[in-house]
Amino acid sequence: MVQTALTLLSQALSSLLALAVPILSVLAALFAALLLLGLLDRQRFQAILGWFTRHAARVARGLLALLALGAGVVMLEVTRRSVDVRLGSQVNARYSNTSDPNITETVQQAPTATYLAERTYTRTLTLPPALLRRVGEEGVQVLSPYLQDPSSANIVSLRDRFTRSGQDVVFSREATLQTQEYITLASSKVAADLNFVDAAAGSRQSYYNGAFDGQYAFVNPLSTPATVRFAFPLPRGSGTLSGFTMTVNGQPYSAADLTDGSVWEGQVAGGAPVTVRVVYRHQGSRGWSYDLSQRREPVKSFDLTIRADQPAKFQRYSLFPTSVDRSAFGGSQTLRWNLQNVITAQNVAVVFKQGSLRETLAKLHHFTPLSLLLGLALLLVWASIRRLYLHPLLLGMALLGLSLGFVVGGVLTGYLNPVLAELLGAALGICLALLSLGRTYLPALLPVVLAPLTFLSVGNAGLLLGLLAVATLVALLRSSGWKGWQRNIISRD
Repeated sequence: MVQTALTLLSQALSSLLALAVPILSVLAALFAALLLLGLLDRQRFQAILGWFTRHAARVARGLLALLALGAGVVMLEVTRRSVDVRLGSQVNARYSNTSDPNITETVQQAPTATYLAERTYTRTLTLPPALLRRVGEEGVQVLSPYLQDPSSANIVSLRDRFTRSGQDVVFSREATLQTQEYITLASSKVAADLNFVDAAAGSRQSYYNGAFDGQYAFVNPLSTPATVRFAFPLPRGSGTLSGFTMTVNGQPYSAADLTDGSVWEGQVAGGAPVTVRVVYRHQGSRGWSYDLSQRREPVKSFDLTIRADQPAKFQRYSLFPTSVDRSAFGGSQTLRWNLQNVITAQNVAVVFKQGSLRETLAKLHHFTPLSLLLGLALLLVWASIRRLYLHPLLLGMALLGLSLGFVVGGVLTGYLNPVLAELLGAALGICLALLSLGRTYLPALLPVVLAPLTFLSVGNAGLLLGLLAVATLVALLRSSGWKGWQRNIISRD
């Protein structure tokens, strides 16, 4: 990062040196104008020269304060670019020395329940004498283009029969296949808890830690015992699942092969109920979906509850929740889908705002130069309201102190949690400014360091900046004796 900062600083200084020629040209033009004024109007020239002589020290101190402000802006810009380059290289790096979860949008497909049955199919072919001779010479495989492959895994039994009909021979193949007949789920009760980890908390992008709890019930529709299968597909885009448990009628079940999900198979008495519960934890990002439309079937009772600590939006043309319970200011919310006796081709799909650490810190560091300029204005206004003398050199040192604090905060993001790093940088900046100006200026300095920190709260920066602006205005009005001004205005009217 040091080499990057030096390179960027060199580029910034080169840009500033490129402005030297225009500035010198302007100064030369002003000097020529003063000489011309001295020749044409000596008295006015002497007055202007006297004013500059009397106020030269004050003007020089003011220029030094502006120079300190410019140096602070340059340092902040170099820091912003250095942090952005570092984070960009980390995002594109193949290897990492920190945890980087494999997170994308999670899609959980609805499970299916089936029972095994046997169906018998008969295929009949009339063989002319020529084809019959080929069968006698080459075997029954001559008929394979017209018949089902007898090696199919679903075939339980196979019986071939030849009968004569005049000069022709009638070939019949009777195949008994094992089929899966779907069972409509009597009820599906699903709950998903999504707890978000903000990008500013140190992760490269915002994600959530999810907890899934699904409870399903169905009944063997036959009056006789049947072999029943319950297939629960594993979620897509969930990275690593942890704590995955599946219980069937209260008994834990663990599948050895999860290629097609967790599939349970057992003998169920006729008309007997089966209850299945699936629980797991996972991580995801951007959104969470429950796929109901994979196979069109009636939904008797479906109850899905999503609890998230972040506002959600809904994918277009997806199922809208039947009830929404939101907390104040768009925080946590509870979404519920309660469907009874429906047939749907839609899915449940919710999406959430996504933030990245790189984007968050870029916004913060983009705002810090503006905050520094606002700080200059606030300090001047505060000194005027409190009738304090603000020495330009002390003002310049305070601005440099604030800039150094923001710079240190940006550098520390490479070593500490970004929130902690920026808080430490802000604390250092306000301490350095107070050493220059004293505690009297604390109310004016607090908004300067707090304003950039609002961007650490992803999605709430606008609200926090508005509240901070209102609080700053109230503090300025209270310090300026606004009530006394009101009384004077009213008494004059």
